[in-house]
Formats: sequence, C-alpha cells, structure tokens
Amino acid sequence: MDIFKKQESNVQSYANNFPVIFSSAKGCWLHTNNGKRYLDFLAGAGSLNYGHNNDVLKQALLDYIDCDGITHGLDMHSQAKAEFLTALRNHIFSPRNLDYKVQFTGPTGTNAVEAAMKLARKVTGRINIVTFTNGFHGCTIGALSATGNQHHRGGAGMPLIGTSRLPYEGYAGVDGLALFETMLNDNSSGLDKPAAVLLETVQGEGGLNVASTEWLKRLSSICKQHKILLIVDDIQAGCGRTGTFFSFEPSGIKPDIVTLSKSISGYGLPMALVLLKPELDIWQPGEHNGTFRGNNHAFVTATKAITTYWANGEFEQHIDQRANQVNTAIQRTLRRYPSLFIRGKGRGLMQGIECKSGSISSAIARTCFDKGMIIETAGPDDEIVKFFCPLTISESELEQGLHIFEQAADIVATKLIKKAS
Repeated sequence: MDIFKKQESNVQSYANNFPVIFSSAKGCWLHTNNGKRYLDFLAGAGSLNYGHNNDVLKQALLDYIDCDGITHGLDMHSQAKAEFLTALRNHIFSPRNLDYKVQFTGPTGTNAVEAAMKLARKVTGRINIVTFTNGFHGCTIGALSATGNQHHRGGAGMPLIGTSRLPYEGYAGVDGLALFETMLNDNSSGLDKPAAVLLETVQGEGGLNVASTEWLKRLSSICKQHKILLIVDDIQAGCGRTGTFFSFEPSGIKPDIVTLSKSISGYGLPMALVLLKPELDIWQPGEHNGTFRGNNHAFVTATKAITTYWANGEFEQHIDQRANQVNTAIQRTLRRYPSLFIRGKGRGLMQGIECKSGSISSAIARTCFDKGMIIETAGPDDEIVKFFCPLTISESELEQGLHIFEQAADIVATKLIKKAS
C-alpha cells in the first residue's frame, strides 16, 4: 500500500473506505491480491450496470481488437460508431418514440453536462440555468456551478456563477415549482429567465430523492410555456438503473437534452453522450470537441449491451424483480429498527435506506466491508446506505449481499443499544 500513500494525490476517496488492493473482478464480485473476494454493491458508481468483465461484452471487444479494429479516431466515421448509432436508434430511440441527435463529448459525465449547458445557452442566447437542491452534475467548473454539494463546490477555488437553484420536490416542504412559476411571471423576482432547467429525475449523490411523475410533468409544462429547455442528467440514473433505460420514461416527458455516461459503454469504458433534439443542433464543427470523443472500443461494447439487454423487455423484468427483492429487505430492516432508520428511498436498483445519522450509515458500510461487501453512502450528510449492485446480479447473489447488510445493521444496532444503556 506504500506506493499509493507516497505517489497518489490526497484527492482519492473510495480507496480511503476500501483499503485493499483489487486484482480481478467478475460479475458482481471483486477479488483482492491476497485472495479475498467482495460482493460489489458499488458497481463503479453506476458505471458497471452489466457487471465486471461481462462475458458477452468482453468477447465482442476481444474479437474487435483481434481483427485490428479502430481504437482511436477522434470523431471520424468508423464501422463501430455506425453500428452503435444504429443500435441506439433501433432499440432505444424508436421503441420510445424519441428523436435525438447524438453528440460525442469527452468521455466523462461532467463533460457531457458542460456541453449540454453550453448548447442551451447558445440556442437560447440566455445565460442562467436553473438547477435544484441536492443535485450533483460533476466537478468541472460549469457542472460544479449546477451541483449543490458544498464539499465539492468548495474545491472550485473561484466563484461559481451562471446558475440559480430551486427546491427539488419534497425539499423542506417547499413547492419549488410554484415558486419557479411565480418568479418567472414576476418582473421583479430577480430571476433571470433561464436558458434551461437541469435536473436528475432520481438524485444519486444527493440522497436518492425521486421526482414524481406529476412533478416532472409540471416542470416540463412550465419549461414549454416559457420556452426554457429541459435537460435531464441521466448519467447515474440512466441505462436501466431505475428500471427503464431512461429514468424519465415512466413520467412520459421528453426532455430537450439528455446527458448519458457511466454505463452507456456497457463495460466500464469511458464514454459520454449528449442527446439533443434535432432542431437544437446548431453547433459549428469542432465548437465543442475533445481528443477522446471517439472511443471505438466503447462503441463495440455499448452496441453489444444494447442488442443483448434492450432488444426486448426481459431485462426490465429482471431489474424489477431484483428491485422488489431490495425493497423487501429495506422494509424488513425499517420494521426491525425504527430507532435507527427513517425510510427507504430511490427506485429500481437505485435504492437505499435513510439512517437517523451519517455515523450510523458509515458504521453499517464499514461493517459490510469487514464482512465482504463494498457499499457506499450518499446524501447531504452521507446518511443513506446506497444499494448499487450490477443490474445483472442473480437472485441468490443479491440475497447474499442483502443478508450481509442486515447482519451489519444488527451489529451496529446492538452496539448502539448497548452504548445507550
């Protein structure tokens, strides 16, 4: 471990909570260099929805590499890109009656958010972008201005400007959309008319807060009425994580712009997209670019992931079954320890349990790690234990992980009860 302490920056974070050296991984399992294995309930923060080294995706990539397929090509045309765009159109857009152009940005989610914000401002000629409390959109300066978390905002080293913040649904009992509409119609509200509204329909790092269908429809209606673009950041909640390919599908809304990253490559390879309605595509060539906006290896595995898992409804059914399994364990734990836990949160396989404090959730996560499972916390005070296993996890493997969590909850509860007495 000395090499990491001596050479790696203090900015590392996950390694502080999971201080082991991983050497290999398969499915929902991580293996260390000393032979211990851990169930993965982190899944690359949502980048590994199809698990580690998925056999089907791996073989497609190996075959492509073996025949000397293009690795890097900037944004030039390639067969791998053509096949990806075709699969995306045929299996994702068309069945959902969506019409989007696809912009390949630099390979991180925050770059896709930066591009979406730039485009909204370019299209409308307006600067302000409305975002929401507890939203998380990335750590580059533009995306960070839209992010609520003070820990991340504090790393900017400069003023964060160009955004206005509203209460998300359920925040402090405030009707944020009523406030938004009132301010838009009041010339003295001080709210500059926005170019766009940017949101997650299920907030990941912010605490698994879920926007209701009614709330999303209201927001969409307000945006249309005032000619404000609606941007959905589906970087963490998309690609099936909430049960449907896009998190906004159950609401029936059709955002003007959507950002995707994390699991869109299918294999944990860096890749990010901006989906935009065709009439918004007013970019000039190269106006937003990046050396690695053409990851052909990611195109190969993304295509295989789409055609394997999204050509019919079977995978959605599997996710729904596993989500019910998680919810059952959460509800059982809530009934068992009402003094420690508040409620279950989230949707699909993006669920968690809210603890009475961040110290409780952190203790549970540490105990899970001691028992052979990687799991993280989320929320403003890290008060949520966040279940984020690969979507491909089997019923028995998921049960193993949930059993470890429940054991950890028992241990932490026993310690707290003993301490209180």
